[in-house]
Amino acid sequence: MIVRIATEGQYRFPGAHLDRIKELDRHIVEAVANEDEAQFHKLYAEMIAIVKNQGEPVPDNQIMESEIILPPPDITLKEAKALFARPDLVRG
Repeated sequence: MIVRIATEGQYRFPGAHLDRIKELDRHIVEAVANEDEAQFHKLYAEMIAIVKNQGEPVPDNQIMESEIILPPPDITLKEAKALFARPDLVRG
């Protein structure tokens, strides 16, 4: 699977780690809903680290369709609230 980190590039990410990403996603959504900025940043940094550490960077000269697109690592809680509140986003 291909995961894009906005502003940073794409990674080939092994499906074996997808459950951990989904678990973190649920906790991140909770932190955003609770306006817990410290927890949000901690969890999101962990998610980014997993993608980078377990994934293999896709060369810049290759363009691939991303199955998951993550916001940039420096996203703010305010930006995350706006993103997660969009009705056109489908969460799995």
